[in-house]
Amino acid sequence: MTEATSLTPVKPPESELLVVTGMSGAGRSTAANALEDHGWYVVENLPPQLLTTLTELVARTPESIPKLAVVMDVRGKELFSEMKASLDGLRAAGVNYRVLFLDAADAVLVRRFEQGRRPHPLQGDGRILDGIAAERELLAVLKHASDVVIDTTEFNVHALATSVTELFSDSGPIVLRINVMSFGFKYGLPVDANFVADVRFIPNPHWVPLLRPRTGLDAEVRDYVLGAQGAADFIDRYVHALVPALDGYRRENKHYATLAVGCTGGKHRSVAVTEEIAQRLAQLPGVQVTAHHRDLGRE
Repeated sequence: MTEATSLTPVKPPESELLVVTGMSGAGRSTAANALEDHGWYVVENLPPQLLTTLTELVARTPESIPKLAVVMDVRGKELFSEMKASLDGLRAAGVNYRVLFLDAADAVLVRRFEQGRRPHPLQGDGRILDGIAAERELLAVLKHASDVVIDTTEFNVHALATSVTELFSDSGPIVLRINVMSFGFKYGLPVDANFVADVRFIPNPHWVPLLRPRTGLDAEVRDYVLGAQGAADFIDRYVHALVPALDGYRRENKHYATLAVGCTGGKHRSVAVTEEIAQRLAQLPGVQVTAHHRDLGRE
């Protein structure tokens, strides 16, 4: 059994099946979300009897779901008691799998249930602690046989997501995906923007007859916009100011950010500046950058 404190990445064989289980309130949903963000196909609350059937279906076309994670809990106590038999059946059939077990101290689990204002699935008419004790007894054998155990007692959701990322992501630390979007203020602010830059201080190519029919994707417009007084200095300082913010996104396990760059109509200035900012950001480590022009082509 591997304790998660070492955070040594576990590299499985070609076909990957991960069973995620553990104590209620220990962070299964957070772990599932982190796995999903790194390309795992996640199935939650699967009855143990269906584990073999699901594995067989995926095995027929492994290229369609190369990484399958199955999350199981004890809400169906009678069904869960058959989980060990189901796992033994997979092993006998030659299916390679790993078990990730999430745990936490009783006091922390109680606090999490109380904060969520919900009962423990096994407490019945008793206390939360009664449900936790029953669950520990039910899961004892499975925990002992697990490949990876993560104790989330001292974790918040971000720390748990980071641990899961380091253990089960092929790419290691999280990659931040940035969408740099140009837009026209006259069509409204993008509702999903995390950052908004206004480049209407740059002279408008719309008033240059030769440039008016062109866009910020054309070299003549790009040179006009980026060569304007203050434009290059703005871009340099803006990208520099974004670096600590993007580093903070990674620390908080935020995977996506949208940076909106606006001018009047979203055709000239914002398009040219968006392309330049996207190229600059793409040079930073640990990011994937795309450029999108929301209002290009609108009248």
